[in-house]
Amino acid sequence: MKSKIVFASGNRHKLEEVKAILSEYEIALCSDLGFNEEIEETGATFYENALIKAKRVSEVLGVPALSDDSGLCVEALSGAPGIFSARYAGDGKDESNIKLLLKNMEGVNNRNAEFVSAVVYYDAKKDKTLYYIGKTEGRILTEKDGNNGFGYDPVFYSFDLGKSMGVATSEEKNSVSHRARALNGLKELLKKEKI
Repeated sequence: MKSKIVFASGNRHKLEEVKAILSEYEIALCSDLGFNEEIEETGATFYENALIKAKRVSEVLGVPALSDDSGLCVEALSGAPGIFSARYAGDGKDESNIKLLLKNMEGVNNRNAEFVSAVVYYDAKKDKTLYYIGKTEGRILTEKDGNNGFGYDPVFYSFDLGKSMGVATSEEKNSVSHRARALNGLKELLKKEKI
């Protein structure tokens, strides 16, 4: 029987990525189990925000929870948008966030950036925390290239793939993405702990 883990997110894009990598687990969105509370992300890091979400969902539903907090960190912008990646422009829309990022990067030569993902597993019954942080390196393009993926993918040129994440297939993206790397790292930790 597969171990059950609830994914502390309402994002179905992320759920597909999680299910593809953690296929030996039964994973459901917390909203599908009746958890629809808006959790305030008050942490200062991706790890802290992911832990806040996993803890809350695990405590309320009484099952182990998995959470991810991720974003884009741009070197020339001192790591911004960082933990504010999803709400960078204020309206939570990918298009607005990309527009603001490109505006802030106008005339900037250093376009190095990385996607960072902190994935946290938390079991309230055992007070057990496992986590892994994954990264993927690249640079910010001067304009959108492709419409695949979501978030900042169309303006992120992946060094691993040699192309924009916006033109990459989901298989290509999953092979090098920050979230895939974090999930694969966490998967090894779960195996080690026999979860």
